Amino acid sequence: MGTATAGKSSGARTAWHNWAGNVTATPTRVVTPASVGELQEEVRRAAEQGLRVKAVGTGHSFTAAAATDGVLVRPQALAGIRSVDRAAGTVTVAAGTVLKDLNRALAGEGLSLTNMGDIMEQTVSGAIGTGTHGTGRDSASIAAQIRGLELVTADGRLLTCSEKENPEVFAAARIGIGALGIVTAITFAVEPLFFLTAREEPMGFDRVTAEFDEHVAENEHFEFYWFPHTGNCNTKRNNRSQGPAAPPGPVSAWIEDELLSNGLFQAVNSLGRAVPATIPGIARVASRALSARTYTDIPYRVFTSPRRVRFVEMEYALPREQVVEALRELRAMVDRSALRISFPVEVRTAPADDITLSTASGRETAYIAVHMYKGTPYQAYFTAAERIFTAHGGRPHWGKVHTRDAEYFAEVYPRFGEFTALRDDLDPDRVFGNDYLRRVLGD
Repeated sequence: MGTATAGKSSGARTAWHNWAGNVTATPTRVVTPASVGELQEEVRRAAEQGLRVKAVGTGHSFTAAAATDGVLVRPQALAGIRSVDRAAGTVTVAAGTVLKDLNRALAGEGLSLTNMGDIMEQTVSGAIGTGTHGTGRDSASIAAQIRGLELVTADGRLLTCSEKENPEVFAAARIGIGALGIVTAITFAVEPLFFLTAREEPMGFDRVTAEFDEHVAENEHFEFYWFPHTGNCNTKRNNRSQGPAAPPGPVSAWIEDELLSNGLFQAVNSLGRAVPATIPGIARVASRALSARTYTDIPYRVFTSPRRVRFVEMEYALPREQVVEALRELRAMVDRSALRISFPVEVRTAPADDITLSTASGRETAYIAVHMYKGTPYQAYFTAAERIFTAHGGRPHWGKVHTRDAEYFAEVYPRFGEFTALRDDLDPDRVFGNDYLRRVLGD
């Protein structure tokens, strides 16, 4: 299986960078295995040569979780739906499958995931590895919908995991940060395709924070965006409906797609980066341009939207009962500072789950995400925000900017030691290690 001679490996050392451009790495070689067997051989070969191995999806993480100077595995050739079990309500998919391709293929089969995040450019393995999530009263993270997975371990074995088979690995590997092995296939719970009706409505900051628990309780999926330098928010409530599909009209779709997400938003952010003093005024105008709208469609067309404007992001998971206080502290910090923030702050929720290093592990959770336009200095804002989030026992998203280390994680994750002990067992020589994992998991 000599992948170099088979043309599956690139010999020249070329730099890799993530989507946001804030992480770069220069691997010794890049490989694109065409089968699980080839991947197993690549892992064994790297271990024999004393090289580290990391798999990278589409680079949508803002951390260096996938960075390596060893062997960089691109799993995109391992893609597509392997099988559909309608009786069990599951679908098994190869790890390099991009979420948008999975969503469309499932819709073609009359099926859907129960919940998903707001972008679908990631590979399924990259999304679960870092804990990608949406918002939900009863369901949120993609990893919580996993019923089984396959994992290539440091010695090249293929391990099958579920609640019944290797359950201790299954408990951890659903969100493994690439530390336990390379995921090759995932079995998701799916259900018959359904309709969601979305209700978007502008709402004042004071009202939405005062009514936050009420909104979460009354809606299957609730989230809102606060526009810094204003008292304005935009709320979104997604609930199941009988249909039929009634997608957004062209005007409201343009406002959402261009004003808040892409073309016009890009121009506004470029102006703000060049002339920061314009940002508060722009934020007031942009937040007032929103109006209430209601539309209905199949899930992935409601949950997800395109994101062409590049940014850097930090997101923390807080105990849900503390999120409103933390958000008020964040607003007060921005108001008294000289910071100029052109991106809305996003707030979402998740129920407690049983995944070892899930940000929602063992507790009802709410998320606060802060963003800065690519190329804009973000350290002062993120440092001040992180100070607030950590004071509330926050857990940072594994794929988004943060400064926490293993000592901190041992405090905020009751099962942290369970994960690191499993890692010691599965990868004692740190074949899948890198600098990021050394910081967040220890050595």
